[in-house]
Amino acid sequence: MWIVRLALRRPYTFVVAAILILLLGIVSIRNTPTDIFPNIDIPVVSVIWNYSGLPPSQMEKYITTFSEYSLSAGVNDVRSIESQTVNGAAVIKVYFQPNVKIAEAVAQVVSISQTIIRRMPLGTVPPLILRYEASSVPILQMSLSSNKLSESQLYDFGIYRIRTAIAPVRGARLALPYGGNRAKSRWISIRLP
Repeated sequence: MWIVRLALRRPYTFVVAAILILLLGIVSIRNTPTDIFPNIDIPVVSVIWNYSGLPPSQMEKYITTFSEYSLSAGVNDVRSIESQTVNGAAVIKVYFQPNVKIAEAVAQVVSISQTIIRRMPLGTVPPLILRYEASSVPILQMSLSSNKLSESQLYDFGIYRIRTAIAPVRGARLALPYGGNRAKSRWISIRLP
């Protein structure tokens, strides 16, 4: 009740305070930074090894297994590692503890990957290392398979039909199709970040 009496005795003070609150509110709204994708440190890094023509069994034997072992032994704060090996490619995902400094973790993954490349088969190129961010997390993975089409025909269909249909979508980054033979059918997979 005392505030009402104060407002009735000093009306100009309350009008000035209301105008000041309104002006400061407008200024703070205009200066507040907004971002569609805020900076979120997702503690996951992908290491992608490519070696054309190497079947999955040998790819796993010569590249994937040794890379997983080296990453688990030489990188700090690793929570878990999972991998997928296909014809000519190995994708290794390294999951870190939630409190890790992701920039340091990426630097360690890069240095270990560059160090072990000498032990890899002759002609192995350095891996592609991707850090997951809110804007680069894959949202779609599409697989095509056929018993009638060859692997190259499936690849052409994926790259020339499906990629061109998805390319106009705003913000889409398209990866190249990859795949091989599995259980009497040919397949390819397209991953869209």
